[in-house]
Amino acid sequence: MNRRFIGVFVFALAVASVTSFVVYRLILAHVQTPSSAPRAILASNTLLVAAHDLQVGALIKDSDIVERPWAGTIPKEAQRIRQDLVGRGVISSVYEDEPFLDQRLAPKGSGAGLAATIPVGKRAVALRVNDVIGLAGFVLPGMRVDVLAAGDIPGDDAAAGKRCRTILQNIEVLSAGQHIEKSPEGKPESAEVVNLLVSPDQAEILNLASGETKVQLVLRNPLDTKEETTHGTSLAGLFGEKVASRQLLAKAAPLPAAPLAAAPPPPTVEVFSGSKKADQVIALPSGGGR
Repeated sequence: MNRRFIGVFVFALAVASVTSFVVYRLILAHVQTPSSAPRAILASNTLLVAAHDLQVGALIKDSDIVERPWAGTIPKEAQRIRQDLVGRGVISSVYEDEPFLDQRLAPKGSGAGLAATIPVGKRAVALRVNDVIGLAGFVLPGMRVDVLAAGDIPGDDAAAGKRCRTILQNIEVLSAGQHIEKSPEGKPESAEVVNLLVSPDQAEILNLASGETKVQLVLRNPLDTKEETTHGTSLAGLFGEKVASRQLLAKAAPLPAAPLAAAPPPPTVEVFSGSKKADQVIALPSGGGR
């Protein structure tokens, strides 16, 4: 009886050991499946990062790229092939030890400098400025401005004076002078020319306005992208004067004719007959004689 019990116990122990070993191997194999492998790879993976700060417009060289271990999650748009990075332009500053993201680099073959920062379908238009137009140097790359134009309307009545109107709104400043990188501190920088990022239609408007009128830039909050409806103003309206133009006078309706004078009533004579009174009209000759 005891031998049989010992035999069953030993057999059960052997089966349990084998089963435990098989379960252990299955769990270990599941941990090492490909679905969990990337997590271990990322912990010891390497990534191409900037060897030093790269400003907007810079052309990436091989010496600007270093390979470093990257313990965290690799960004989706991170560039991992060195040959694909060399020769590309920087359109948004890349700082030291920061990975190269595709959205912050110009397309391959587009070069570097100001032209590489212009998005497809946009244009850069240069505008000569002074301390007044350039807001004392506070018009810096990356900021947003409105454009005002002041001048005389061709063919309009000169008595109304100059007119001023907002012609463009929410325009991005692409560069100020030779600086195309954004200023992190926002300090004023004097520049004689600023480049504005506009559409082809806006480029035509700005070119005509800068040559025929006086242009003024108006600084706005970069987060304020709403375009307001403006009505413009005139020099006469600025002082509350109402000036009638020649065009309005020419189209004015004619004054109504003066009413004709009413004819005088015919003469009458009072006739008494006893206690009765009556009025009798005296007929005058057709010539009006008495």
